[in-house]
Amino acid sequence: MGSFSLIHWVVLILVVILLFGRGRISDLMGDLAKGINSFKKGLADDDIAGPAPKAPPAQITDAKSNTATPSATTEDARR
Repeated sequence: MGSFSLIHWVVLILVVILLFGRGRISDLMGDLAKGINSFKKGLADDDIAGPAPKAPPAQITDAKSNTATPSATTEDARR
């Protein structure tokens, strides 16, 4: 069982060409190339139109110490 020789590969390629025909193989390769290009274009679109960055949470300054603390709810702000 070793590897295939050159003659084996030539016979295999001829059988594939006879079964599928030259036009059908080139159509399959063209469709494969279109799929790859579409995939690359989709990846490029994702990079350009990424999700918008979220705004940081609102800050409430403490009147006693003048330090900013993140506000969780309005009820916490009233205390």
